[in-house]
Amino acid sequence: MASSAPTSGKKRTSPHPVTARPPEPRVVTRRILSRPETLTELEQLRLKAMLAECPELAALAGHVRSFARMLTERQGERLPQWLDAVRQDDLPSLHSLAAGIDRNRDAVIAGLTLPWSSGVVQGHVNRIKMLKRQMFGRAGFDLLRKRVLLYT
Repeated sequence: MASSAPTSGKKRTSPHPVTARPPEPRVVTRRILSRPETLTELEQLRLKAMLAECPELAALAGHVRSFARMLTERQGERLPQWLDAVRQDDLPSLHSLAAGIDRNRDAVIAGLTLPWSSGVVQGHVNRIKMLKRQMFGRAGFDLLRKRVLLYT
């Protein structure tokens, strides 16, 4: 029986190197943003390998985890040290984040420290804006008022 594979008479002289495909950015992001204790042992090993391969990614992961710790443990007083550490690394995207945070430093520190949140109020404002956009050009203030009061 003849082989179905085409034969060209040429032998492969140099094998193609077998390299692992780099992980997708979404996978890397999820591993960095996840709490380390929630990752499987294999995911932790793969994350360690990725961070060992790329020092910039390792620095980014450290800053992200440090900021997450500030958020979850309400340690806003650590923000100035975090901003200084971010500025010392060569990570331009984090530099722009740090600059934005610095413009509103007092508000960010309060948000990271105080137990109060304006999230509920912002949710209502967002809902009212959505209703207003839906009605654009169709009716006046009276109908908008009725819709806001009915959809609470």
